[in-house]
Amino acid sequence: MKNSKLLFMFLFLIPFLYSCQGGTDVVESGTYQGTIKEVEPAKTEIYVNTDDGKTLELYFTEATTLTHNGETVPFEHLKQGARVEVEVEKVGQRLDPKAVRILE
Repeated sequence: MKNSKLLFMFLFLIPFLYSCQGGTDVVESGTYQGTIKEVEPAKTEIYVNTDDGKTLELYFTEATTLTHNGETVPFEHLKQGARVEVEVEKVGQRLDPKAVRILE
């Protein structure tokens, strides 16, 4: 009976763990353009679908700059569906956004 419970828990946890990854990609350091898929203001986090089919998960840091038409703007200016250009730095398996520019 214990083995069947363990098997059930194991089979339940595998799909859960894969779903927690969220289907995001880790790319090399560089600059990418795309569209904002989701904005999470409480976490100062955005998900960006790049023009080359990747999904980037970006948590803003104190060093991240956010601009629109060359001027610094607050995080609240980011909206789902907006076109952006992001400059990211790959740190291990994490992407740190150095700069986010709203293009529209």
